[in-house]
This record gives sequence, C-alpha cells and structure tokens, in this order.
Amino acid sequence: MEEIPASQKMAKIDFINSFEKISSEIPDRVLKLQGFILKENQKEQLEIIIFRGYSSSTTHPIEIDSEKKVIALTYIITNFRLYKAPLKETEENFIRETKNSVFFLNQKNWI
Repeated sequence: MEEIPASQKMAKIDFINSFEKISSEIPDRVLKLQGFILKENQKEQLEIIIFRGYSSSTTHPIEIDSEKKVIALTYIITNFRLYKAPLKETEENFIRETKNSVFFLNQKNWI
C-alpha cells in the first residue's frame, strides 16, 4: 500500500465543512475565516463566517447545498478568529486567533 504524504492528506480535508460540524455542536461560537480567492492570477479578499453549523460569506456568493463545497473557487484561508456569540461592536467577545489551519479542527480549541 502506497503511503500518501501528509500535505496531500490535508488537501483532501474540507475545512469549512469540518468547521461547520463543530460549530453546530457549539452554538455560542462564531468562527471568522479570512483569506483570499485566486481568480485570473489575482487575489480577491475572502471572508466566511461560520455560526451554528452554517457558513456565510461577506465577500462572495457561496453554495448552500450541503452536498457541494461552500466555495467552488480556489481559495486560501490565512487567518482564523473565534468569537463568543452574539457578536458585539466591541472586541470583548473575541476569544482567540490563529493562522494554523488545523487548530480549530480540534473541538476543544473552540472553548
């Protein structure tokens, strides 16, 4: 059996879908993903909010069909910010931030 390198395994993980599953179990948390979409050799800002198991984008149309990927375009997430819901105008509900793409795959890091 041929071993698959870790980088290829990570590429197969649907991070957004995984975050949605965790979010549905922790309804008082909001995860904000920030990054960019690669379009015709240019970068467009991307922001996705995940709350109570659902994703919403403030910058691009997204797919609402759970059988499809949320973003069909090539994208890179560069920053992850976790908040306590409900969101307020102040930063008092900010919990933590990371650039590590796998950090929030651990449900314990949402608490």
